[in-house]
Amino acid sequence: MQSNKILLLVLLCTYSIFTSAQTLSSLKGRIKNSAGEPVPAATAKILNTSLGAITNEAGLFVIKHIKPGSYTLSISLVGYKTQTRHIDIAGKETELTITLDDDLVTMETVMVTGLTAAQESNRQAYNITAVDAKKLYNTTLNLADALDRVSGVRVRESGGVGSNFNLSLNGFSGSRVRFFIDGIPMDNFGSSFQINNIPINIAERVEVYKGVVPIWLGSDALGGAINIITGNRYRNYIDASYSYGSFNTHRSVINAAATSKSGFTFQLNAFQNYSDNNYKVYVGAADIYTGANGGKFVFVPRFHDKYHNETLIANVGVVDKSFADKLLLGVTLGKNYQEIQTGARMESVFGAWHRRGNIVMPSLKYKKDNLLKNLDVTLNANYNFGTEQNIDTVDARFDWYGNSKPGGTGGGERSRSLYKYKNNNGIVNTMLNYRIAENQSIALSDVFTTFNRKGTDELKIEQDDAPKKTQKNVLGLGYSYNIESVWSASVFGKYIYQNTVTSDRNTTSTMNKFGYGIAGTYFLTKDFQLKASYELTNRMPEADEIFGDVINSEGNPNLKPEKSQNLNAGAAYAFAINSDNKFMANATFTYRKSDNFVYSRLNQNQTKLIPDNRDGVNTVGVDGEIRYSYKNWLNAGTTLTYQYLQNLQLYEVNPSTGQYYTTKSDLYGDQMPNIPYFFGNTDVAVTLKGIGGTKNKLTFGYNLLYVHAFWLYWPSRGTPSTDTKKVVPMQLSHDVNVVYSMADGRYNISLEGRNITNELLYDNFSLQKPGRGFYLNLRYFINKTNN
Repeated sequence: MQSNKILLLVLLCTYSIFTSAQTLSSLKGRIKNSAGEPVPAATAKILNTSLGAITNEAGLFVIKHIKPGSYTLSISLVGYKTQTRHIDIAGKETELTITLDDDLVTMETVMVTGLTAAQESNRQAYNITAVDAKKLYNTTLNLADALDRVSGVRVRESGGVGSNFNLSLNGFSGSRVRFFIDGIPMDNFGSSFQINNIPINIAERVEVYKGVVPIWLGSDALGGAINIITGNRYRNYIDASYSYGSFNTHRSVINAAATSKSGFTFQLNAFQNYSDNNYKVYVGAADIYTGANGGKFVFVPRFHDKYHNETLIANVGVVDKSFADKLLLGVTLGKNYQEIQTGARMESVFGAWHRRGNIVMPSLKYKKDNLLKNLDVTLNANYNFGTEQNIDTVDARFDWYGNSKPGGTGGGERSRSLYKYKNNNGIVNTMLNYRIAENQSIALSDVFTTFNRKGTDELKIEQDDAPKKTQKNVLGLGYSYNIESVWSASVFGKYIYQNTVTSDRNTTSTMNKFGYGIAGTYFLTKDFQLKASYELTNRMPEADEIFGDVINSEGNPNLKPEKSQNLNAGAAYAFAINSDNKFMANATFTYRKSDNFVYSRLNQNQTKLIPDNRDGVNTVGVDGEIRYSYKNWLNAGTTLTYQYLQNLQLYEVNPSTGQYYTTKSDLYGDQMPNIPYFFGNTDVAVTLKGIGGTKNKLTFGYNLLYVHAFWLYWPSRGTPSTDTKKVVPMQLSHDVNVVYSMADGRYNISLEGRNITNELLYDNFSLQKPGRGFYLNLRYFINKTNN
């Protein structure tokens, strides 16, 4: 029934495309200064309308959906004299070039020189931090590395390149935090397309929503969302890079696009990661035959941790048409190979177990503003036909020296398997936005997802044919009121429905939940912003939580939906001591009261993780950031996060009977274990221009990561004398980089050093991350405009 509703909505949207399109025009412009250089971040606005745009790095802007007629165009940017120009819109496209004159008086007295897209995002009513990815293009960072430098965010990985990861946002992690790419949920992208193997170059910016998530993202996120904006930086460009470094690590990236004046477009993103991940770890390594060293801790290399993935994303279609601003048909193809070195603890070591996976995902992307008068429509759909395989066929036991001996059980290292399966899953995401007036709009969002795991194992006579299916629908309705640079507010409601089929008896369970929220912001001055938001939200258990991930996580079909009341309040302020010294500061307070909180615990033999509910968890946290810049050559900043997650479950559950104990738990009031609660980053960059040429620049950068020591297990249990009260130690990691850019950024070369003091770094259950590594990155960029 639910899928029929979605299909009807899709058909209605498609019908409207071809029956209701208006004849509208567009205005393309190039803004330059008196020296002929492009002017980014200038505001182009058609007076007495709501139409406008901001110029990109090339000084280009496009204003679409203009009715034929005569208008007055205003171009403004602090530091330049505002220009107005009379324009006549008649044909499908009008082009012009405008030169702005310097405004010397303004330049001497005002700090702000316009807002980038990331800065504009930060001014939303929601508690959001936008990362300008373009500033990181000459590094070897992936998206996870960049996010790990945002206040309130902690990306926890189980090892090196391609390892499992878990992003924590203000203490909430796992599926509570949703990932999107251009507003499209990434729930079904598979293991070949994860944020810790996606290069930063694929994004224009990354938006981090802390707490309340806007209705147009359409999800049941409980603690926040990450939206990766790929954007349309340039219409015709090639951006290619290659890096090589420690542990035989190779990364390659190619991003390219070509768009004709008629609107035909082709877009390509391709990337590859490879690493032996043979860094040294400090472990108790007894010889499996002799017991030599008696488990004494020594440094040994990882010997079975190779990883590689290759991914290609291609889209073809049209842009800037009367029936569509964007209509793209695409496909995402990818594959990956991963050797599994350890279990959930480093005491479990493997030498042959590995997995493979691929992604085959066709997609449809459609967007049209003013499809009907004041009605904007967005429709996205994709379906992943990819396959995963778990390969564990060697009957042996390994030690950390790479030695092995027969297991003697006839099984594999953990469980003999050639299990090959498909997590067939798809998404249809529809968004309708109607502008009631210039300052008011109403939005309707619907996201339908489906999951169906099917698999066979040729080594097993009796197959596990138990159905593993889920279907979920998130329907949202919101209203927004906005007075630009003064105040804005949004209210919304969400209805979530989920149907799950489990066990060989085709047991079907259905759940539905309703939530609501409000978010608002007020500008005390143009540079001093206050924000606050509240949400009653729910999250349904994910397929991997219900059925397991076939590797290191067991399923729990009895998980209950999570429920949380989230409150966020914050402030942001930008100021200048003078024209040379500029500051920016922001701070956020977070409070969350969660019921049926889902957390991961070790199973009985401590080899796998199991998701489970706790009756209640309270979270109180603060995070902040301070940035400073001097002229155009020094930039520095610091982020700090403190979060306290407190267990409020009064009685523990007996794992044997599933019943509550009758005595009060000694864990009541405890801090939640294995969750970092105090951490931060500091970064400094110095840029020297004109080194070796007038269009060249040399940048030196430094980044410090700090994580305070935190409890591995429950703080109330264990004793130091018996070594059962374990702590993950305090960690400091120092990274440095040097980037040399030539010919206005066309040719770039960089050298990076990560963890240069070779510290022992841990994230999950003391699983060690790579030590000191050095990486060389080469990047070539060329752009051609249509003007």
